[in-house]
Amino acid sequence: MKKETAWVLLVAGFGLAFAITIGQALKAQGMDEDDNIPFHMNGHIWRSKKAFIESGARCATRHVDDIESDEVDKAIRKAGNGRGGSGGQTSSDVSDLAALASPTVAVYFHVINNGAGIANGNVPDSQIADQISVLNAAYAGSGFSFTFVSTDRTTNSTWYTAGPGTQAEAQMKTALRKGDKTSLNIYTNNPGGGLLGWSTFPWSYAGNPANDGVVILFSSLPGGSAVPYNLGDTATHEVGHWLGLYHTFQGGCSKSGDYVSDTAPERSPAYGCPVGRDSCKQGGVDPIHNFMDYSDDGCMFEFTAGQTSRMQSMWSTYR
Repeated sequence: MKKETAWVLLVAGFGLAFAITIGQALKAQGMDEDDNIPFHMNGHIWRSKKAFIESGARCATRHVDDIESDEVDKAIRKAGNGRGGSGGQTSSDVSDLAALASPTVAVYFHVINNGAGIANGNVPDSQIADQISVLNAAYAGSGFSFTFVSTDRTTNSTWYTAGPGTQAEAQMKTALRKGDKTSLNIYTNNPGGGLLGWSTFPWSYAGNPANDGVVILFSSLPGGSAVPYNLGDTATHEVGHWLGLYHTFQGGCSKSGDYVSDTAPERSPAYGCPVGRDSCKQGGVDPIHNFMDYSDDGCMFEFTAGQTSRMQSMWSTYR
């Protein structure tokens, strides 16, 4: 073999080994190896999926600080529901489904559109039915079930782009919300900025009943165009907040974390589907398959027993 050829092969081999090492390091941090590829979502472009996640567009549900979290945790412990203070960091493992309450949640859909056709957000009844099916499948082990009640459709260009905390959101919800505190109101619109959705928490209902509910990007419904978030689990995720769950990465690697003892601590949100990611190095690998992380829809498929216990406690205390 010529010396020049051997040198080229040596350099190529070193480059491949270096690339594999970097790829492994990125994967260990929950980053896609091709994270420098621009990410497109709903007409917006980010320099990468990581940038999209860090922008806050994945979920705009407000962050709950430690003071409020502790107050809520004390409230549900005080209220009690016969499960030994479940829902906190010492939540018990709810493995006996017969012991669970079985709330049937009435669901009202409010389709906000900018005109006729799905391109304007006027999603068909079939997608709404599919979304209800996705919710029932996701929450099947939690005791909660979801029953469709009605859909109303409103053409309003201002509400169509309403974002969290805006006057347009308040007007939309005040005009359209139906049912009582046990009723789930889901609004579909196109809030802009690539935003996928947001939710209220159950303890917020008493202070502002009209605001209660979930808002999601219309194209995140099953079969929509918001790939890879188009299997219906944006709604699953936001309904988790509506039932009292935090993100799995709430609190990072701290002891309290998301106030559920059986979800492994997670330093930051996962994206894509980084199998084996372990960002806190204690307590187990990151819960990337949990509906309350930021993984792609196709990667998420579970709630834990502790999360079920917490949702049950929240329902008993606040709804």
